[in-house]
Amino acid sequence: MNFIFHRSDLSPKAHRPSPAQGGFTLVELMIVVTIAGILITLAEPSFRNSVVNAREAVLKQDLFTMRDAIDQFRADRGKYPTTLLELKEVGYLKRIPVDPFTRSDGTWQEIPDQVESGVFDVHSGSDLVARDGTPYNYW
Repeated sequence: MNFIFHRSDLSPKAHRPSPAQGGFTLVELMIVVTIAGILITLAEPSFRNSVVNAREAVLKQDLFTMRDAIDQFRADRGKYPTTLLELKEVGYLKRIPVDPFTRSDGTWQEIPDQVESGVFDVHSGSDLVARDGTPYNYW
């Protein structure tokens, strides 16, 4: 088997793709990356707000659940629980929820009753402020 090469086949121009064959130039790639960066920059605040909204909704639900368990404990036993952990131990809560802002189940503020002993209310342990201007630990 014999191969015959012409001088024109070995020239550097013979191996370059023609503009019609496709591919992107550096300028085109830079434009695409710039546009993608602008779009991400515009979308980021909206994403951040949706994360805060979701955490606030979880906090409201967790506070409602724990307060409901405290009230049910009081109605059933005639006294307030000594701790939130007692609510879990006797079955009023399956678990102590994780505070969505402190990301811990041990930072809840247990508010004692003024007259009786025991946990009367519960607040978030976070020192952050909600979008409406109220601190989460006042909710």
